Amino acid sequence: MSIDATPAPAGDYRGVAVELVVPADSAFLLVVRTTTAAVAARMDFTVDEIEDLRIAVYEACAMLLSDSSQAQQLACRFALDGDELAVTVQSSGPSGHPPSTDSFAWTVLTALVGTVDTETGPDGRVRLTLRKRRGADQPWVS
Repeated sequence: MSIDATPAPAGDYRGVAVELVVPADSAFLLVVRTTTAAVAARMDFTVDEIEDLRIAVYEACAMLLSDSSQAQQLACRFALDGDELAVTVQSSGPSGHPPSTDSFAWTVLTALVGTVDTETGPDGRVRLTLRKRRGADQPWVS
């Protein structure tokens, strides 16, 4: 397991990235959930927004692990940009096909974070990127 974080000036998280690599085993998804919560809390997301992110990132990782039996590692990259957190998850093994956008799990992901993008690289690895903006669930917050 490894964690790499790019330093930033105190209070300014624009352009900061945190990368977490764990073994491709569901037992390590708790580490991913905890890291997600810590990063979101550092960005001053609300408790509800943090929980939404924890659930969404967990589900995205679980999707990738279930589709890739050859994976040895699971990588998560948390990119902070002002009020938005983008979390990209990718397994080290090829699955060859992105998750179905018609599934219940996909519906849950988009409801929890707002934007979910998927990409399949030339090596067959699937990457999911989840984006959540702080305060997006509360239109009265500016």
